[in-house]
Amino acid sequence: MKVNGQEYRSIWLATDGVGVEIIDQTQLPFGLVVARLETLEAAMDAIRRMLVRGAPLIGATAAYGICLGLRREASSAALEAMAAGLIACRPTAINLRWAVERMLRVLLPLPEEARLAASYREAGLICEEDVQTNEAIGRHGAGLIEAVWREKGEKEPVHVLTHCNAGWLATVDWGTALAPIFKATAAGIPVHVWVDETRPRNQGASLTAWELVAAGVDHDLIVDNAGGHLMQHGRVDLCIVGTDRTSADGDVCNKIGTYLKALAAFDNKVPFYVALPGSTVDWTVSDGVAEIPIEERGEEEVLRIQGLDAEGTIRLVSIAPPATRAVNPAFDVTPARLVTGLITERGICAASRAGLLGLYPERG
Repeated sequence: MKVNGQEYRSIWLATDGVGVEIIDQTQLPFGLVVARLETLEAAMDAIRRMLVRGAPLIGATAAYGICLGLRREASSAALEAMAAGLIACRPTAINLRWAVERMLRVLLPLPEEARLAASYREAGLICEEDVQTNEAIGRHGAGLIEAVWREKGEKEPVHVLTHCNAGWLATVDWGTALAPIFKATAAGIPVHVWVDETRPRNQGASLTAWELVAAGVDHDLIVDNAGGHLMQHGRVDLCIVGTDRTSADGDVCNKIGTYLKALAAFDNKVPFYVALPGSTVDWTVSDGVAEIPIEERGEEEVLRIQGLDAEGTIRLVSIAPPATRAVNPAFDVTPARLVTGLITERGICAASRAGLLGLYPERG
């Protein structure tokens, strides 16, 4: 995607062919800062501290983390230890485990001396495939937006509500939930986006809004609790969100607050779609509410907030009494019954096992 006329991906191999460069998302929207990862530990830290976030991007970063770890040691025991450490960094996003296990399948059968070069090749393939996958998600989802626009007589913008950030910053490029918006806009279809702030880390305010500014897409930032009101008054045509893990039966785990948006959409008969690559489906899980582990993050994310002060300095400030504690579940699960459909790289299907198997019959 382009920012000020320059093309970026969210992660790329440095020109020396050794280090890995990322956009440090903790610095957005106030500064575009590129960070260099040179060790496995640096990659793990970037995942934990959310310099990178979004299920597909976490997976790509983990794949490159293995490359960096193999520069130090290439034994099978070391490789398996790297994999275990990476998977433990963020327990909810399934793409992390998917990417690490894919790397292991490729690397473990090889002799030690061949593993490093093969790891860089495979990590590069994971990134390239992610770009192609998300571009396809965008094409399929743009059709939904176009259909709404035509139903409205091609006279008014299509109003899309999204939650968290599922744009190109959450993937290697294009994004999942925002890819249809980017595609529709490029096709000349007017789109207006309601951007949930997405407390407590404010990924909507700091990341989604920043992406939409860069892409020239009309949008308004709203507080998380405004979505239901907007739906009640007919100001939302459809919702599109991403997901960090989807069960084989179509339950969707996404950033905390997604479930409440789905309930409001269901009550107001607003279509609620979830955009995801096939790699985000966890075929080992049937009941997402009961089985998907929900990451509990530190209370400081709730008790403090980061912003830019009047002097242009980024500051972290407290927003609660010093004695107040906080609980911080990072995700919730939306039951499949509340999901209108799943937008994947292979097409759109019902949020059900039968729907998913119709697109991914090899998983049956």
